Amino acid sequence: MRNLVVALSFSALVLCPAAGLAQEGDAEAGATVFKKCATCHVVDKDQNKVGPSLQGVIGRTAGTHPDFKYSQAMVEAGKGGLVWDDATLSDYLRNPKAKVKGTKMVFPGLKKDEEIANVIAYLKQHPK
Repeated sequence: MRNLVVALSFSALVLCPAAGLAQEGDAEAGATVFKKCATCHVVDKDQNKVGPSLQGVIGRTAGTHPDFKYSQAMVEAGKGGLVWDDATLSDYLRNPKAKVKGTKMVFPGLKKDEEIANVIAYLKQHPK
């Protein structure tokens, strides 16, 4: 019986490879979720507000957007190799203070996986 369960599980992953991948987001829904971020961030232009512009954030090294005064913790995170991609943004958006201890960002984070995936999809719509 155990072998059957293992075989079926393996078959499901082979026949449906998307089952093992991260959730794809909905950029349109992400635009709505991003309203929670818009007090401090913009994504459609390269303009800093209370927080740095998030235009082109995917692939950016943490703490490096020009003309923004980051916390020392964020600068050090970038120097330590933190680059914003789906996985790192997901962790950060879930709990900013846990991902980068000492960050200036006061937002407590998004708790729903779907909202996080949607915001990331929305950010991807705004490359630099």
